[in-house]
Amino acid sequence: MTPEIFFSLFAGTGLALWQVGILCAVSFLGSFVTAAMGLGGGGLVLATMALFLPPTVLIPLHGVVQFGSNIGRTALMLRSVLREIVPAFLAGTVLGALIGGNLVISLPLPVLQSVLAIFILYIAWAPKFAVASPNKKTFFGVGAVGAFLTMFVGATGPLVAGFVAAASKDRAQVVATHAMLMTIQHGLKIIAFGFLGFAFGPYLPLLAGLLLSILAVAQTRARESAAAVDTTHRDELRVTFLANAGFLIGDSIRSVVIVANRW
Repeated sequence: MTPEIFFSLFAGTGLALWQVGILCAVSFLGSFVTAAMGLGGGGLVLATMALFLPPTVLIPLHGVVQFGSNIGRTALMLRSVLREIVPAFLAGTVLGALIGGNLVISLPLPVLQSVLAIFILYIAWAPKFAVASPNKKTFFGVGAVGAFLTMFVGATGPLVAGFVAAASKDRAQVVATHAMLMTIQHGLKIIAFGFLGFAFGPYLPLLAGLLLSILAVAQTRARESAAAVDTTHRDELRVTFLANAGFLIGDSIRSVVIVANRW
């Protein structure tokens, strides 16, 4: 493949090749960070993608990446999934995606940027919450709320994780069930954005690079070596989230100022 053909693969994304390289590298790093710290891998990818892509493009693309990541984990651990909660969560997710999909297309870009910035800060600083004995009705509500929010902020895994942990009997069931629920949620989100008219085609080479980066972590010993990483770097990760959220808020303010000046 000639350099010209390679560069042309990413022409439809509006990204420079160095930006594509950064996104693929951060996708790899995100999986590494999750293994090392149990915090921030998906949020790091989301926050970095937000620097280069508008929310209307970022959210559906991030959904594809998360779908690819979670469906592989689901396939490997399918026997450990807590199956009885899946139908209720699926029904709630369908409802939430329908409501969220109709609303997201009507919100102006500055609002979406601000919502995304606030959620990035939530990922970094929100304390873990305890849940007592969630039932099928609970997971219907979790599915609906999570699907509604994921249409705006992308990564709602931390919101669902607490409920899954409370309902599961061991760590294997937590990991498998959470992967299954996220596969459902991101899969339906992809379908919803497809019906809303989002064109995934121009971004397929970028998505392939991001998914291959995640696969590279799974196929190497990176996850094992990640256990040796000093978890004091958690604060540095939070500073990165803060900087990215600040950029998004600043960009949304600039957009509002530009619109106000046109009036």
